[in-house]
Amino acid sequence: MSATDIAIICIYCLTLPFIAFALSGRQDSVATYVGGGHDLPWWVICLSLVATETSTLTIISIPGIAYGSGMVFVGLAVGYVIGRALVAWLFLPHYFSGHGGSVYQYLGQRFGHTMERTVSATFLIMRVLAEGIRLFAGMLPVAAILASLHVPLPQWGIMVGIVGLTLCYTMAGGLRAVVWSDAIQLAIYIGGTAACVGLLYHHATDMQIHLLRHSNRFHLFHKSRQYFLDPYTPCAAMIGGAIMAMASHGTDQLMVQRVLAARNLRDARKALVGSGIMVGCLFALLSLVGMLLWARNDERSLAAMGLRTSDALFPDFIVHDMPMGLAGLLIAGLLSATMGSLSATLSAMTSATLLDFSTPCRALARRTGLSGLAFARLVTVVWAAVLGLAALAFARSHGPAVVFGLSVASCAYGAMLGAFLYAMFSRRACTREVLLSFIATLVTVCCVMVFRPPYGATIAFTWLVPLGVIMMFACGLMLRIVLNVRQ
Repeated sequence: MSATDIAIICIYCLTLPFIAFALSGRQDSVATYVGGGHDLPWWVICLSLVATETSTLTIISIPGIAYGSGMVFVGLAVGYVIGRALVAWLFLPHYFSGHGGSVYQYLGQRFGHTMERTVSATFLIMRVLAEGIRLFAGMLPVAAILASLHVPLPQWGIMVGIVGLTLCYTMAGGLRAVVWSDAIQLAIYIGGTAACVGLLYHHATDMQIHLLRHSNRFHLFHKSRQYFLDPYTPCAAMIGGAIMAMASHGTDQLMVQRVLAARNLRDARKALVGSGIMVGCLFALLSLVGMLLWARNDERSLAAMGLRTSDALFPDFIVHDMPMGLAGLLIAGLLSATMGSLSATLSAMTSATLLDFSTPCRALARRTGLSGLAFARLVTVVWAAVLGLAALAFARSHGPAVVFGLSVASCAYGAMLGAFLYAMFSRRACTREVLLSFIATLVTVCCVMVFRPPYGATIAFTWLVPLGVIMMFACGLMLRIVLNVRQ
């Protein structure tokens, strides 16, 4: 790692907050701070959606997974596109008719404030855990750089730097700054990843290219009979992936907040479906990096290369084998991906807190003597501190972080999607029935993920969301029967 690379990283990280603030404009109200003014172009929202869901965790994990399994993550993207299309035509009309800033306000209109706040609290807890994993993954390349330069900066110091820079433009520019900065960050790390693919292909020998072309690594799915244990079989990827996308982009405030910032329903649909196609292309690009590294290393295992986990593969290559300048650009892209996902999460958690818990927030703001906008920024600071602590708690985790992160989110997604389906398509459902079903489903799916049978296998993360939806409706049916008998 050269002084040029370090200079590129420093310049990028220091100038990004100013660029984001300049593009966002003046923030003069809480509605603008958390809603973006509802006039953002659809293509910027599309780029922001992709940047938000493809954080550093995704960038460093997918090449490692492709090193051992090939293009299986691209198969997941097929299901993602199907799921987003269903959300665009079934869910978004309901959200735009209500003109709410939080997606959980729709549940409040249908089932009351208790249901709204219960699901919103679930979202907040899930985001703390999932984003904590993302932030930890974002520290890995930074730690590798500092180790190569013999700079013993502790992990908490790295965390303070990342969170501090992100807070600068998130608090100053609100959602508009988050969306525009996401678009810039996505362009940078896509360009860096494409350059990495070109470099690996250019330096590959004829034997290595022949090895890669005649391998079975271009298959999008696993040919496995472990239908519920392997997340990369055709059914798990397309059906499970589609239902997971319906939950993540139809019920998660992190994604829906950006879609609701579009000018109209048509633009929101274009942004949502277009983001699914772009995610598939990015997954293919990252998978090519892992496959080319597999051919370059002559099929050696990660253990034989001295790497503890598959997540260490791509950062190790960037630090030790990338040419001067390009290494710095890729590291800057990884850092910006971490900052982008963090800023998006902070904005979404702030909006959910202020809108779904508006009564206690207004009372607290009056007690502290802060204006609405100042209190909103204080909430953002509090959540930033919580996420930083959560990231440090995951510092001892093992295995592909992206899979663990998706598993954590999937535990809540099934119950959340079930609640929204009840709200949209079941006129007979009552608040008590849906609320009790939601809680029972959430607890049960979490137990399923944590439980590990004697042979060591767990249900694939792609099936956790369909399982949650099925359990939600099964619990609702049982409760309806019980309540009718009592009456």
